[in-house]
Amino acid sequence: MRPAARPPLVVIAHGSRDPRHAETVRALTRRVRAARPGLRVETGFLDFSAPSVPQVLERLAAEGVRETVALPLLLTRAFHAKADIPAVLRDAPSRLRITQADVLGPSPLLVATLERRLTEAGLRPGDRASTGVVLASAGSTDPEARAVIAAIAREWRRTGWRAVRPAFASAALPRTEDAVRALRAEGVRRIAVAPYVIAPGFLPDRIARGAREAGADLLAPVLGAAPELAELLLRRYDEALLPARRLVSV
Repeated sequence: MRPAARPPLVVIAHGSRDPRHAETVRALTRRVRAARPGLRVETGFLDFSAPSVPQVLERLAAEGVRETVALPLLLTRAFHAKADIPAVLRDAPSRLRITQADVLGPSPLLVATLERRLTEAGLRPGDRASTGVVLASAGSTDPEARAVIAAIAREWRRTGWRAVRPAFASAALPRTEDAVRALRAEGVRRIAVAPYVIAPGFLPDRIARGAREAGADLLAPVLGAAPELAELLLRRYDEALLPARRLVSV
């Protein structure tokens, strides 16, 4: 007897008017498919890009799919994870059973991706102890999300950096440029900005602009379609299918 097929994975991205955002998300989901042959992986967007999440869920239901895992492509549990996405999933066809996976962060795999991007930007192994890093996130009005970013910065600092400071592109302070200038004022000679965002767009561009204006020595790329990120998506998918999680489906 053939084993039952695993439920499809629906990756839910925010969406953006910037075409680079959707291109990056699709590159990431292609990597996920390649890493788990046979797993159906769909992508839906909350806004701006197509297909929308409701369109993806309607198509799955029309094809007779009975169960799926919805995975928010988000780094923290802020408004989109707590309100927007559950609301969209509640409006899905009733014949489709949906389990909402956890957001991606925090995770050591995300820190590994940050390290990868800094190395790609030119950071050398011997530079670590003399380098201050600005961990630049998109920003949120949610205090829980901001606290997570601050905690990641504290933990990452303990791996040998001269300093690691959180910064935000919107909704909270300090901004990237302010964090860079503060580190410089404290005597940090080499400063790297590590965007804690998945895909390019308006806010990542603001992070990059702030880094350049404040004279950061290195600016890493966004997390993008890194192999560590694809591994993390599959880990969250597998965790969502554990019996305890499936009891709290949307």
